[in-house]
Amino acid sequence: MLQYNKVYSKKYPDIALKIIPGHFVTPNSHINYYVDMTTMKTRRSEARAVASAMAQAYISSTIIDTIICMDGTEVIGAYLADELTKAGILSMNQHKTIYVVSPEYDQTGQLIFRDNMLMMVEQKHVLLLLASMTTGKTVNRAISGIEYYGGHVNGVSAIFSAGTSVSGHQINYLFGKSDVPDYISYTPESCKLCQSGTRITAICNGFGYSEVNH
Repeated sequence: MLQYNKVYSKKYPDIALKIIPGHFVTPNSHINYYVDMTTMKTRRSEARAVASAMAQAYISSTIIDTIICMDGTEVIGAYLADELTKAGILSMNQHKTIYVVSPEYDQTGQLIFRDNMLMMVEQKHVLLLLASMTTGKTVNRAISGIEYYGGHVNGVSAIFSAGTSVSGHQINYLFGKSDVPDYISYTPESCKLCQSGTRITAICNGFGYSEVNH
């Protein structure tokens, strides 16, 4: 297990982000920190605290029918649906409740929704929930996929985001570059860590990381 440091939210001091320094390879980039959100996504108390904080970005006039959970954020998504409902967020669904769903992916990483799932996306107001956003490529594909199936993206929320907007949508995040100021993302072709001969620490994606044995 790699050693991590904790960064506490300035606005929500009970929420802490775990960051691990090193040389990490993601599907779209090389990064100098791995942001570990495992317990945020799986531990009840942390997931609920994250959801409560995320809900503050949305006002009662926002319409949200469906929360689409990326990167294993389903537990947070369920709590977020509760928080938004308590806050008076409107839903146009027939049963006046919020769907919480996870997409399927094809070999290129594009979202797929089977016929039995279409009613949760088509003509629905969607909140896209992410663990993290680095380059924005995955988020762009997700937004394109939601729009392809007839959904309307009404919000994008992330625990950590290296950017402030994507595809014309503001990202509502709990932690950003100001919280990890020396966080750097490189394209694989221009990675200065590779150029300096720094060994790869781990391969990572939305599910976690696997250390590289040298």
